[in-house]
Amino acid sequence: MPSLKDLKIRINSVKSTQKITSAMKMVAAAKLRRAQEGAEAARPYAKRMEGMVAAIGASIGDPEGAPKMLAGTGKSDVHLLVACTADRGLCGGFNGSIVREVRNTARRLKTDGKTVKILCVGKKARDLLKRDLAKDIVHTVEGIGRRGVEYHEAEGVAHKITEMFEAGEFDVCTIVFNRFQSAMTQVVTKQQVIPFQAPKTENQAEKPAGPSPVYLYEPEEEEILAALLPRNLAVQLFQALLESSASEHGARMTAMDSATRNAGDMIDNLTLTYNRTRQAFITKELIEIISGAEAL
Repeated sequence: MPSLKDLKIRINSVKSTQKITSAMKMVAAAKLRRAQEGAEAARPYAKRMEGMVAAIGASIGDPEGAPKMLAGTGKSDVHLLVACTADRGLCGGFNGSIVREVRNTARRLKTDGKTVKILCVGKKARDLLKRDLAKDIVHTVEGIGRRGVEYHEAEGVAHKITEMFEAGEFDVCTIVFNRFQSAMTQVVTKQQVIPFQAPKTENQAEKPAGPSPVYLYEPEEEEILAALLPRNLAVQLFQALLESSASEHGARMTAMDSATRNAGDMIDNLTLTYNRTRQAFITKELIEIISGAEAL
């Protein structure tokens, strides 16, 4: 049985931990609101950007003259997976869900005879994936979103991906990230960005009947897409990073709330044990005193 001193030290230690987890919960809650507003505000822009690129791409008469980022390289032998995680832990299953999806995707692609390369956005992706996929990691980007995700940070990652694609280092690029739904719910999402994949329309059956409008572009569609596709890559990556940032703060707030409540339960149990142990020692001393008095 632990002594009263050991129990007291344990109770004070758990109380200190509870203060830390409670403070981290409040910090995550404050950051979550800003990150959530940023992610929700960027969604319409990213969606319209996808729609615009899809509309211009559909109007190209000769697919062979389309930019490579739209038409692809004509093969799918090498896949680049962009894993968007956090630089820090203590956020529940946020990082683990992304790493698990990247592992499963890489395993499935390798089974089909494909080559897999991984670009890690976030320190945790590299730390967790290097155990079994170290040879596949080609680059790591850290420090994004420390003071909120900025567009120039996403643009830098997009520029790196574009350089790799133009150098012929991969054929297909897919972003793996957590899409924010609520503080307790984050959905693992895979989005192919190279070659460009037109978004799926939800209500195709509700399209009005009749001829579709015809648009004339100046300059030509190929020239517009050559400038628009790299920008679309940066926008979609920026949206993914915003969603990932909001998901991270939501997951951390939920995890720290759970840890704070568990610490409270542990303090209650330890306090009960402390009181019972103290009462047992008092009772034992009283029995010894009474026994000694009777012996006299």
